[in-house]
Amino acid sequence: MTVKIHSSFRLNNKSYTEADLEKYAHSLVRSGEIHEVEIGDFLLDWLDEEDTIEASTSGSTGAPKIMQLRKEHMVNSAKATGTFFKLPEETSALLCLSAKYIAGKMMLVRAMILGWRLDFVSPKSNPLDKVYKQYDFCAMVPFQLDNSINRLHLIKKLIVGGGQIPGHLVAMVQGIDTKIYETYGMTETVTHVAARRVNSKKKSVDQTHFKGLPQVVLSSDDRNCLVIKAPMVADGTIVTNDIVDLISYKKFNWKGRIDNVINSGGVKIHPEALERKLQLIIRERFFVASIPHESLGEQLILIVENYTDAVNTDMLMNKIKLQQGIHKYEVPKRIFLLKTFIETPTGKVHRIKNLEWLKENTLINL
Repeated sequence: MTVKIHSSFRLNNKSYTEADLEKYAHSLVRSGEIHEVEIGDFLLDWLDEEDTIEASTSGSTGAPKIMQLRKEHMVNSAKATGTFFKLPEETSALLCLSAKYIAGKMMLVRAMILGWRLDFVSPKSNPLDKVYKQYDFCAMVPFQLDNSINRLHLIKKLIVGGGQIPGHLVAMVQGIDTKIYETYGMTETVTHVAARRVNSKKKSVDQTHFKGLPQVVLSSDDRNCLVIKAPMVADGTIVTNDIVDLISYKKFNWKGRIDNVINSGGVKIHPEALERKLQLIIRERFFVASIPHESLGEQLILIVENYTDAVNTDMLMNKIKLQQGIHKYEVPKRIFLLKTFIETPTGKVHRIKNLEWLKENTLINL
């Protein structure tokens, strides 16, 4: 497939023809830093005559998989993003994600297709650290947002994906001018198919529900899991394992993964929903899970990353018990500390592998 580059496209302040961009991509692959090699590799794939591009899933819900994505779908996704977030030609944008994964790849595609002025920096934890100009648009993961709070005035619109935004971060960004959106999507849908504003100053703006992008139709199955029809970006119907409260064919409230639901004494607990409550009192990274229990079936536990050695489990347990909005059955029965969490390739907490480590290195029966 031959994809034309928009005449207004700029990359680090330079304009490129297709031939010039291919030469530049080769130079990045030959002598660039790791993130530049990843950009160069993707650009060469994008500029070839193939109709598809390989992309790797994040590995957060299983082993990472290599997928073939149609370039036509990536173009359609870019256009939908431009329409939904009102990002026209000559939008200034910053790429601070790895082009090895779909989120970083799509920042490049949006720029080339929509005619943006795109700059790129190393995809580190504090990407705005050495940025001194303002951008119309940027995409980050929650960890980057956490490390960029003091410099968010440099970004007018920010989308955050790759995991839910922690509650303490949502609280911290209230009242600031940057328009921040949490996105919902996956590699199979060529990044986001829905988004929700998290910090609007207007009471009329819905900050609870995710809203589908153009030409996305939403429904739910008999498990209350989200079903996505988005023919412009994905072939066929996508049935997810994400439990939702479906508001309409365009809106939903995300509750968590059905794979993670804990049944403790007949009470179903959604870990992600409980984690949103616990984020108000726990600053360290953490997640809730369960271990087998003779009478309850599953016993709720809390696992905290204790890399600062600042977590006192007795004090934390008392805080949880006193926290408003946390029901008695949502109070973990045990708290475990892990020095450093095992992560997926994209920096998410790998629940399964951390539980496996806990099983191998403690006396509990997981």
